[in-house]
Amino acid sequence: MNETAKSETVKEEKEADHHPYRRPVDAATLILVDRTVSTPKVLVGKRHDKVVFMPGKFVFPGGRVDKTDNRVPVAAPIPKALEENLLKGSPKITASRARSLTIAAIREACEETGLCLGRKGNGAVPDLEGPWKSFTEAGLLPDPSGLFMIARAITPPGRVRRFDTRFFTADASAIAHRVEGVIHADAELVELVWVELGSKPLADLHPMTRNVLNELEKRLATGPLGHDAPVPFFHFYGGKMQKDVLGG
Repeated sequence: MNETAKSETVKEEKEADHHPYRRPVDAATLILVDRTVSTPKVLVGKRHDKVVFMPGKFVFPGGRVDKTDNRVPVAAPIPKALEENLLKGSPKITASRARSLTIAAIREACEETGLCLGRKGNGAVPDLEGPWKSFTEAGLLPDPSGLFMIARAITPPGRVRRFDTRFFTADASAIAHRVEGVIHADAELVELVWVELGSKPLADLHPMTRNVLNELEKRLATGPLGHDAPVPFFHFYGGKMQKDVLGG
């Protein structure tokens, strides 16, 4: 564990672990935070009970990186300090992959919740298609400049789905456009709820999601978010889930 500054075992809820080995795929999750109230609120969505991965659970919007994410034009580049955090640890990734992770977080949030993080670009907005069409219709480009990396986590071996996920957070004020009709009974997310940190609905989160949320809560308690805080890395090692701190 050459990328650790410290290590501790993290208690994890047992899940089915008899599936064939799968290499984890890069994924990104976005935790939107509303700090306009005395106790910060985070946005969670309830997954459809028929999906394979975490059915019926409250989750944060997110998903795997698409091959085209790195080619999407943006309103502003990712901060250098955020890029440095994303490049820490192993296996090593490129700067373009780091950028893709931030774009994936924005894309997945817009697709799953209808909440799109962006702003007006300089000049004419390119005609984007597919999942980015709503940005074009609103005259926006995705804006990753307000994202902060909170944690990284890799799903243990033997699970039906394995992800190498980077968890980001952004302030709710970064929401520039809302797409209606995204949340409904047959969607991947059937309900969206803004809930206070520490409230009962968050107790039902997946254990790893709770771990990441605890990290965010500690960060928020210290004041404004920054890129200089240690970034925890949750991964499977020696038969147990470990919490390390990402290093260079």
